[in-house]
Amino acid sequence: MHRINPEGLPRHELIHALRSRRSVFKARRIRQCLLCRAGKVNEAGLCEVCYASLDDEELRLAGRWLSGVGP
Repeated sequence: MHRINPEGLPRHELIHALRSRRSVFKARRIRQCLLCRAGKVNEAGLCEVCYASLDDEELRLAGRWLSGVGP
């Protein structure tokens, strides 16, 4: 899935962003999804729609945020 909103992060940069505390904390602070900039994000900085479209490696990294471990 490519990004829907041009203001969001390009999909090929998501793994790097999920490994970065700064990127995830910023998305959570401003309450905008890393990929599409939709509101209401989870602990990984992603909205429900984008979280549901993650591939295996992205899902593993996002899961670490959701479990409280972080990057």
